[in-house]
Amino acid sequence: MSLSWRRKLLGLMALVGAAVAVVVLVVLSIAFLQRERIRQVAASGIEDSIAKRAAILVLEHVRVIDGKGRPPVEDQRIIIAGGKIAFVGGPGAGPLPAGSTVLELPGRTVFPGLVGMHEHLFTDSETESPDHPLAEQGTIFPRMYLSAGVTTARTAGSIDPEADLRVKARIDSGEMPGPNLFLTAPYLEGQPPTLPEMVGLKDATEARERVATWASRGMTSFKAYMNITADELRAAVVEAHARGLKITGHLCTIGFTEAADLGIDNLEHGLLADTEFFSGKQQGVCPPPSYLKEYASRLDVASPRVEALIRHLVERHVAITSTLAVFESELGAPPERDAARVRDVLTWRAWRSAHDRAAYVAQFHVSSLLGKEMEFERAYVQAGGTLLAGADPTGDGNTLAGFGDQRELELLVQAGFTPVEALRIATENGAEFLGIADRTGSIETGKQADLVVVTGDPSRDISSVRKVELVFKEGVGYSPERLLAGIHGVVGIPN
Repeated sequence: MSLSWRRKLLGLMALVGAAVAVVVLVVLSIAFLQRERIRQVAASGIEDSIAKRAAILVLEHVRVIDGKGRPPVEDQRIIIAGGKIAFVGGPGAGPLPAGSTVLELPGRTVFPGLVGMHEHLFTDSETESPDHPLAEQGTIFPRMYLSAGVTTARTAGSIDPEADLRVKARIDSGEMPGPNLFLTAPYLEGQPPTLPEMVGLKDATEARERVATWASRGMTSFKAYMNITADELRAAVVEAHARGLKITGHLCTIGFTEAADLGIDNLEHGLLADTEFFSGKQQGVCPPPSYLKEYASRLDVASPRVEALIRHLVERHVAITSTLAVFESELGAPPERDAARVRDVLTWRAWRSAHDRAAYVAQFHVSSLLGKEMEFERAYVQAGGTLLAGADPTGDGNTLAGFGDQRELELLVQAGFTPVEALRIATENGAEFLGIADRTGSIETGKQADLVVVTGDPSRDISSVRKVELVFKEGVGYSPERLLAGIHGVVGIPN
């Protein structure tokens, strides 16, 4: 090789090396900036997120949707005092209390704070580690929930219970903003565990022991998962009920009919998670994901078998949690505004992973299943069933904490519920299931001032639920913009 060619080769290698160095530097810089954003969010005090607080606060000239399924009432006055609703009625009811702070809010609607019933404090990890595919989001998600109007949230399964307990303690003590949390214990999963973060049960005895242990630590609900056995589920139900607690399930080995007979209180996701209608279903065995392809082509929601299931669930008082937003993300195409928000808040790697999962599901051509799930939920409610609502912000990585709950409302309306019915599903129904309807879930005198103020009229255009101006939790008004400050490109990083 001539000297000139050697020089050219060395020069090329130097350029390549410099380019690699620049790429590495950029990647490291982005990672540093992302973690710095999380640190800044974590360091932000609760006062930084508060927009309105007063001894007596009056919301004047607002439209009220009370969460009980009744039509909206125009030109109302809500008086907040001591963290509670002191008055709801017309503005001509009498003089305002002395010292009142008045917010003139014509054109705005107030509805109860959302009660999210399938929420999480973790999501898919940006590291894509086979040992840890999930990442805690205890700093970011509570703010996202509250900014979107979720003032109460039940976590539907934990991968780091100690972290969840710490987050709840910090929220309850006023150290950080977030919804009132009702924590679900670590997953009651069978063998083999679906995810590395889950510990499979050995037997029914261990199922009872885990319920007892985590109940003593302050967990208020339990979730049976994919591969749990009938004996393990039965034992967990008995132990939970003995303690006055409830158990829900995202099941696969066990069908809904059997789960209802075993005493389960709640079932997540609806018909699409019920494997009992798969022609190749074996007792105690979880079928391959391709069973959904058969459901898309052959499952008839109006069939006698599905109608019998609905009657059975209603008779056994088993609630269903609707998670239409995550189904839309997995089975179809969410609106561009949602996709844009996902791109904004997720890390690139987390977004790429979510995109790949959606592409994997698309190969089965099952987009019609979203409509079938909607049909099932409507039929279930018409038969007298209790429908709850949640986002499941880890189901596919594309459904976001809080904002998925807003999209859930829009999809419930698309499914055939009226806007006020959808709001009742997402507020009072959840509060009743949790046993807290005496203090939240609807707008009534004496209840906590858990309220959402939006621009527009959701009873006419449900998408108005996205236009949140203020979120009141126990009478304190939070600014969505302040809550979300710094949350850009960070969802997916453990925090």
